[in-house]
Amino acid sequence: MEFTNIALDIHEMKDPAEGKYEHGTIDVISLNNVNVDTLEMGKVQAQCGKAAYEYIETAVRLALNGSVSALATTPINKESLKAANVPFIGHTEILAALTNTDDPLTMFEVRNMRIFFLTRHLSLKDAIAAMTKERVCDYLIRCDQALQRLGVENRKIAVAALNPHGGENGLFGREEIDEILPGIQMAQEKGINAVGPVPADSVFHHALNGRYDAVLSLYHDQGHIAAKMADFERTISITNGLPFLRTSVDHGTAFDIAGKGIASSVSMEECIKVAAKYAGRFRSLQTA
Repeated sequence: MEFTNIALDIHEMKDPAEGKYEHGTIDVISLNNVNVDTLEMGKVQAQCGKAAYEYIETAVRLALNGSVSALATTPINKESLKAANVPFIGHTEILAALTNTDDPLTMFEVRNMRIFFLTRHLSLKDAIAAMTKERVCDYLIRCDQALQRLGVENRKIAVAALNPHGGENGLFGREEIDEILPGIQMAQEKGINAVGPVPADSVFHHALNGRYDAVLSLYHDQGHIAAKMADFERTISITNGLPFLRTSVDHGTAFDIAGKGIASSVSMEECIKVAAKYAGRFRSLQTA
């Protein structure tokens, strides 16, 4: 190949059933929607944003009709989507719209640690405003259901605290007292094995060592930092709540090294492995 200096055969197909699935061959569904003569590596281009969206549409169609068991997605560039007038900020929002799914649930898996997110792409101020007891309870129920779908039994979920030391009984803030703890208690009353709020400077360490099956992170960076510090390249995102299983790498498009043949494949490999790990059970639940 031009960038990787690897000898591989490209096999174009129209449907996954036509794949060769042989070592040394890459089976590709090509939509022929990129003009390679005007393609510029490492630059935002509308044609690329449009093409990315069309490939996602095609992948969703194949997943919905049962042609594939799961989607393992690569990163997409948000600026390119915007340049193409695609009205979505990222993969999760696109998948939600194409499948009529309300508020998909994001989960990270790295080593044996799983992290869910109460809020995602919000400013910290707006995220704090969204931390209501009703939302905490609802998310804990959904987290428990997601873990069950992935085959996790005897589930125990810890909720990360927002303020230092969990707020110290209101000394450093009242969010734990007024919203987070009541939300946990509401979920407990519904049979969910949830604990917390556990100070965020220790909860992820305990989860990584097996004390909890999952952690509910309250905002984007709280959980992202913990996961990526544990193992940046092997942090994989799983989108729960969709009609199919979706895993994704948790890094960007790396325009600065585009076309240089030096990008690491570890995250993509791990992403595919995690999809394979859960796909069988997920499909059996869908057809049960």
